[in-house]
Amino acid sequence: MITKRIIPCLDVKDGRVVKGVNFEGIRDVADPVEMARFYNESGADELVFYDITASVEGRKLFTDILTETARQVFIPLTVGGGIGAVADFDRVLKCGADKVSVNSGAIRNPDLIDEAARKYGNQCVVLSMDVKRVDGRFMVFQNGGRVNTGLDALLWAAEGVRRGAGELVVNSIDTDGVKQGFDLEMLTAIAERVDVPIIASGGAGCKEDFLKLFSCPKIDAGLAASIFHRREVDIADLKDYLGKNGVEIRN
Repeated sequence: MITKRIIPCLDVKDGRVVKGVNFEGIRDVADPVEMARFYNESGADELVFYDITASVEGRKLFTDILTETARQVFIPLTVGGGIGAVADFDRVLKCGADKVSVNSGAIRNPDLIDEAARKYGNQCVVLSMDVKRVDGRFMVFQNGGRVNTGLDALLWAAEGVRRGAGELVVNSIDTDGVKQGFDLEMLTAIAERVDVPIIASGGAGCKEDFLKLFSCPKIDAGLAASIFHRREVDIADLKDYLGKNGVEIRN
């Protein structure tokens, strides 16, 4: 049985980790290198960094932060945000990232997935999706959940994997930051369409939410931000709880 993974997510803006509720009202939380080191020592299986800075200056700062983080952290590191070309894959991989997450860049140019997978391998390419219900369908959104792309999430997930994505990060805008549990209906629907690992994001509020998530056999990892950042859930305690409840988990 494949072990399940627990993954903290760090949204980085202007050199700081921030986290909002439903993508609104972003709040400053902490220093990214310090937090990454803390999670490395706390038993996190991987880390995800999202660069949500729009400016060139911010991107340079993020690159410096990423390089320093990779020096101090010894668990797999996935990096996303501002990935629009193969050159961006090259930039963050050279900084020490293990995997690169692409979202809006792949929506604008789906061939980017193929090109990156050919150059770096499927295992380096992560397709990230922000998904929201619209009239009973799961739709892909972008621009921080504000713009409906018109893409059906189930079809886009399947296309992304067909093009070479080796993993999916599926974020539910409906549950993001609300802490009422993961969107199991949406996650299950997508999992039935693909055969690559799926990282679930959006909605974690307590240890029980992860146990419910991992009752879905095709979900490989749970990603969360604020509950870990604010120490509402301790990763070691979470892993102990999951293990005692029959979930195969890395110690």
